[in-house]
Amino acid sequence: MKRLFVLGIVALLLCPVMVNAASSENNKIAVASDGKTVKSSVSNMAAKCPYYLLFDGTGTLTEVIDNPYKNASGGAGPSAAHFLAQKGVTMLIAENFGSKMIHALKSQDISHLQFEGTAGDAVKMALEGRQ
Repeated sequence: MKRLFVLGIVALLLCPVMVNAASSENNKIAVASDGKTVKSSVSNMAAKCPYYLLFDGTGTLTEVIDNPYKNASGGAGPSAAHFLAQKGVTMLIAENFGSKMIHALKSQDISHLQFEGTAGDAVKMALEGRQ
């Protein structure tokens, strides 16, 4: 009986670790970028950046996407937010966000982070902040 109790306590203590590990694997971070590599600068425009770099929950670059809304004359923020949500993005990093973009991201359950520097450094900071 004592052994079963101890095993139960150990299992309960490990559950948050397992949940946290699983949730970090499901994270998909998009970085609004001026270039196509991790050394590229984070764009100062979240909705009208040239590219979105997609990273998995471990910080590995998995996809580079040409932003289909970079030349939009209006509605770029909500359109880009919807596009990123369809890609499974859970966080967007950019230098600046417009109010419409922020509202659209929130409605899609996508968090946002302002960052100035390289895409790789931005993702490292985002992942360190989630731990």
